[in-house]
Order: sequence, then C-alpha cells, then structure tokens
Amino acid sequence: MTRGTRRARLEWKAAVGIALGVGLLVYTLRDVDAREVLGEIGRADPWLFLLAVAATTAPMAIRAWRWKALLQPVRAETAFRSRFRATMIGFMANNVLPARIGEFARAYALSRMEPVPLVASLGTLVLERILDGIVVVTFLFMAMALPGFPALDALGVDDPAGAARVVMAIMGGLLVVLAALVLWPGRAVAAAEAMAGRLLPGSFRRPLIDALEAFLAGIGALRDPRLLFRAAHWSVWVWLVPGLGFWLGFRAFDIHVPFAAALFLQSLIALSVSLPSAPGFFGLWEAAARLGLHTIYGVPLEKAMGFAIGFHMGGFLAVTIWGLVHAWQLGLSLGEVERSEAVVERAVEGDAASVVRGREPARRQEGRP
Repeated sequence: MTRGTRRARLEWKAAVGIALGVGLLVYTLRDVDAREVLGEIGRADPWLFLLAVAATTAPMAIRAWRWKALLQPVRAETAFRSRFRATMIGFMANNVLPARIGEFARAYALSRMEPVPLVASLGTLVLERILDGIVVVTFLFMAMALPGFPALDALGVDDPAGAARVVMAIMGGLLVVLAALVLWPGRAVAAAEAMAGRLLPGSFRRPLIDALEAFLAGIGALRDPRLLFRAAHWSVWVWLVPGLGFWLGFRAFDIHVPFAAALFLQSLIALSVSLPSAPGFFGLWEAAARLGLHTIYGVPLEKAMGFAIGFHMGGFLAVTIWGLVHAWQLGLSLGEVERSEAVVERAVEGDAASVVRGREPARRQEGRP
C-alpha cells in the first residue's frame, strides 16, 4: 500500500469517526439544559470523583501485567515499565489522534523499548481485544440477568434473551474460528491461501498470508493453558476495577443505582466506542451513557449527562496527560505516534514470517512445503 493510499484511508476513517461523534453529541445534548448539567458537575463530591477516576485509570497497570502473559511466547521477559508506558501511550493516542491508531502506537512504542517484533506485538493486542470482548459481553448480560434490571420496553426490545442468544452465537462462532487458528495453524493458513487464491489478485494474496502467519505467531499464549489462564484472569480485573470506578462515580454525582448498573453501563460504553469515533470517543461515550442511565435506569436527564460529561472528561484528562508524559520521556512526538500505523503496516506487508525472530512460518511448522 502506497503512502498516499495510507494517508487517504486514514483521512477517510478520521472523517467518518468525527462525523459520527459530532452527530451523536449534538443529538444526545439536543434537549439538555446546559446550566443544569454544569450545576450537577459542580455539586459532585470531589474526593469520590477523584477516587472514581483513579479506579478507571488503574486498569492500565493491570493491562501491562496481562500483556506479559500474552507476550511470553514472543519474548519471555519484558519489563513492566516498558509495557505500562507503551499502554499509556497507546490509549493517549486514541484520545488525541484520529482513526483509532492507539493499538499501532502501543506496539510501536513497545518496540522502541523492548526487542519485540512489531507484527507479533500487534498480534498479542488483537488477542487482548478478543479477551476484552468476551469479558465485556459477559458482564453486560450478567448485569441484565440480575434481579432488578429495568425492563427494555422503552427501547422496543421485546425479547432481550433472544438478542443475547444472537450475540452469544456470533461470539461462539468467532471463538470456533480462533480455536481453529490456534489448534491447526498450518491448515488455517492453507485454507486462507486457497480462499485468497480464488478471490484476490497475487499482489494482495502474499501480504495477506504473511500477515496471518505473523498474527498466529503473536497468539502463542493460547497454546499454553497456563498463560491463557493468567491472561483471562487479568482480563476480568481489567474490567471489574473500572466497574468499581463507575459505581464510585455514580455516588460522586448522587446517582443511586446498583453495582450491576455500573457493570452494565461500562460494558455498553465499551461496545459503543468500538464503532468509528472521534478522538477521545466523544459523542459515542455520551450517547451510550444517556441510553444506559437515563433511558434504561431512569436517572434524571441532567444528572445523567452531568455524570457522563464530567466523568468522561476526568478519565480523558488523566489518561491523556499521563500518556503524553510517557511519550515525552521516550522521545516520541505526536507526529511520530501518528505515523506508527504506517510503520506497523509496512512490517505487516513485508515478509511477516521473517519479522518473528527465530520462528518458522506456521505452514512450515506443520511440515508443509
């Protein structure tokens, strides 16, 4: 992919995300009294608010601990400080730069501090997102299944259990695909080559297969039950701790809903911001908070939006400032962070199998020519 094509794609993704974010923000705040919202923010308990923001920021350290298990098959020992700094830089990039390049920035930042191949590092982050998705969806439906969860009549959902079954079926299908990639990597590559041979021209086929092989090298933790258990264990805490932060945030804004509401809202927001978004997820975050707190749980509109705007800004500033400090300490400019996507993509488009040091391509490991 040429530099001009990359730039055009980046600008297109950024434009879509910003347009969606602005549109949702305008729609969400269309009938909100701004003075009342500011009043709710001003009346929030400052100590509970700071404790809530700390609880939602703490999982950055937990993510760094989890990343060690995911990176173990690629590189046995990596420093916690390197993983933590790279994590903060990646999340900061999502807050201030367009097109959701945080994962690329995170892999790139780690490669500046540790001898970890870029493509394999990116593969571990894809696996991390899969684990996050499983936990988030589990928490969402667990909260919905608990006694006291409000009816969804206002949303026109007559059969929430049916909707849950559809989502779980989709996740089950994805897990089957992932299991096939882990258990039979050579056969998976062969199937991908056969399909790509029928659908794609040669210039696209080889880079795609190389990228798949490199990704398979980056998900080695799934082949080790001990590492997989450690990663899954930390994944629960990655989302349970910020759930506590949401609950403390509710208390800071004098919102009295059960802890299950915190798990539900955090999961709803996490799923919402997976869509194309503006930097910092503005618009999507507030729309999901309004839906969860006001529409479903019946919290007064201005109080719900006071929490949404105040709490979102608190977490945004904490992560952004901390990430910028780590980028400065590492000597990374925002321009270099923004270019990290192109750097990682060039590594993917090259001979990805040779990027993973000391390992053969997946198809050769199973004796294929």
